[in-house]
Amino acid sequence: MHLTTSARRLLRGAAERLRREPMVEKRRGRAVDEIVAWLDEQHLDPGPRLSHAWLRLDRELLAQIDEALMLAGEAPLAVDLGGMSSLEQARHGNREEKGGREKPRAHRVLASLPAGAPRPGIAGDAREVLDLDRRRLDLAAFDALVQVENLDSFYALPGELPALASWARPLLLYRGDRHYGGGFADLALDWVASGGPHLYLGDFDARGVGLALESGATHLLLPPLVFLARHANAEHQPPGQQGYQPALRDHAAGLAEGHPLAGYLELLLGEQRGLRQQWFGDLAALEPVPLS
Repeated sequence: MHLTTSARRLLRGAAERLRREPMVEKRRGRAVDEIVAWLDEQHLDPGPRLSHAWLRLDRELLAQIDEALMLAGEAPLAVDLGGMSSLEQARHGNREEKGGREKPRAHRVLASLPAGAPRPGIAGDAREVLDLDRRRLDLAAFDALVQVENLDSFYALPGELPALASWARPLLLYRGDRHYGGGFADLALDWVASGGPHLYLGDFDARGVGLALESGATHLLLPPLVFLARHANAEHQPPGQQGYQPALRDHAAGLAEGHPLAGYLELLLGEQRGLRQQWFGDLAALEPVPLS
């Protein structure tokens, strides 16, 4: 058997306290009983440290535990395997903590970049999609962040978007899903500190605009209002999105008179009409609409 995550956590906490105290008492419970069972399997006798109600931990016993872990090829107690990737865990022994390990895509983002040099055997395209570790991105090298909500639209982005002509080096990223969402969310928080524009290209519905606001976006990328007034429909603003509307109504109430966003929100909230990103038509006509 292995020491469980909770048992290791208890022992690490005790080791920290033992730097200042000669002994740490732990009341018998699930984690302590797991430690006692593991000690028995390792032929380590706690002796008088163990009673029906308590396990008393001292530096000598923890040293014995660390030695047994080493002989078993496991990481010492000082190493917290939680939050590490499987590759990082492997460097500390043969124990893998699947439940607490860092997900392989925890820091990954999908970026859409202008096509680079041709690659043999791969047909060229106007843009290429790269799976990147967000920690390797120098955000200072970009002057705008563009968040794309829908994956199919992300893959179909054209080589140039006239709406982004004001920015020399925009960074276009997929907003993410259960695979990539964590990486983008962390990057978006880092981007806020830069103070740069953050544009949201996604569904024109209550949920989409709400997600844009929650993520710290400064602008929406939308077709002209006259186009939306002609093509937006109730089917693309389903009743199931009612829960997102109170926050948008509060936001609309705080807009200055004549704000460019007001007419768009009137379509969503007043007329209950929206339009999904895939129906935006000619992306060359998109315009950046300030959110606040």
